[in-house]
Amino acid sequence: MILKNFIPNKTALVTLIAACLVVIISLGIRQTFGLFYFDFETDLNITMTQFGFAIGLQLFLWGLFGPWFGIITDKYGGNIAVFIGFLFYLAGAGLLYSGINTGFYFTLSMGVLIGIGLGATAISIPVSIVAKHFPLSNRTIAIGIVTSAGSFGYFLSPLFTRYSLREVGWETTILFFIILLFLGLIVAFFLSTPKIDSGTNFENKQTATEAIKEAFNNKSYVYLTLGFFVCGWHIALVATHIPTYVNDRGLPDWCAATILALIGLFNMIGTITAGYLSTKYSKKNILSAIYFLRGVSIMYFIFLPPSVFNAIIFGITFGFLWLATVPPTNGIVGHIFGTKYIALLYGFVFLSHQVGSFLGAYLGGLFYDLYGSFDYAWYISIALSIFAGLIHLPIKEKAIERTQTA
Repeated sequence: MILKNFIPNKTALVTLIAACLVVIISLGIRQTFGLFYFDFETDLNITMTQFGFAIGLQLFLWGLFGPWFGIITDKYGGNIAVFIGFLFYLAGAGLLYSGINTGFYFTLSMGVLIGIGLGATAISIPVSIVAKHFPLSNRTIAIGIVTSAGSFGYFLSPLFTRYSLREVGWETTILFFIILLFLGLIVAFFLSTPKIDSGTNFENKQTATEAIKEAFNNKSYVYLTLGFFVCGWHIALVATHIPTYVNDRGLPDWCAATILALIGLFNMIGTITAGYLSTKYSKKNILSAIYFLRGVSIMYFIFLPPSVFNAIIFGITFGFLWLATVPPTNGIVGHIFGTKYIALLYGFVFLSHQVGSFLGAYLGGLFYDLYGSFDYAWYISIALSIFAGLIHLPIKEKAIERTQTA
């Protein structure tokens, strides 16, 4: 009975399952790239700055193409957008596997092609597709389930990747990823996008251009967009540079994969918890608390003496907060503006996230090459936690009048 009340119809259930599989594949593969650095350094002569730039470019293009794939989703359907995204993802993985490994081709494969592919297959488009199928009363829970599925990919992939890199090498590991991406192409066909704005009882005649203008004239949307920049910085810095950081701190080589796996495991709990709490309490207050607590988690990790125990605590606490920002952030967008253009509007919010991701990955690598440590990157992360915790407080969680009257 609970499941029947939660799932509006069979199409919504199929779409929810398909979206979960999409993000497991896409985000699971994406989460492991930091573990490849030592092999890329040895076999491809890639420096930390080059690696950080390629990952940063990947993350930026992921966000830059999000709104474009959002337009495709809102106009033609999420299955088309995600299928195209997986084609780009496959092209990037295939080029990396091909053996053409100069600096330019490394950036093209790891940075450009995979980045564009992530714009459709990673978190923003799948959760926006699912959001269209669910009413406001349980939308954030559905979004939390999809986000949690991505976390399941986060949990499994680092463990598998570390084993595969050790046993068969990075080229064969990339081949395994290519097989998974082909599976993603098939799953994309099971995504369905409803044509009617489920957040209203009337047909919304607003155009995409009008929706964008309306959103950026709304202060709450601007605050939300600025805050999500910080989420991107945090996630990219940790996912990209944790393997090198824990190695420099003298921790065992398995510690990095353990941290990334714990992040994935506990984020499954964190995202569903955030999705549920967002149906009961103020979403902006939940976001503010998440960002403040991220700062506490980082300070615990970098200021206390390095140890496996402290690394595990960091993986657990930061993992619980990792993508917990997604359900309340997407939920606020849908609540204020409705769901007709939610993929497009959330795409712009996510673009800000990915600008932060680019800077977190690239500047983290640059600081390391210049100063021999990630200290400055961590200090900036703590300051940004405070900023994000404060910037969400003025947000007004109120639907604009257009979404309430015909």
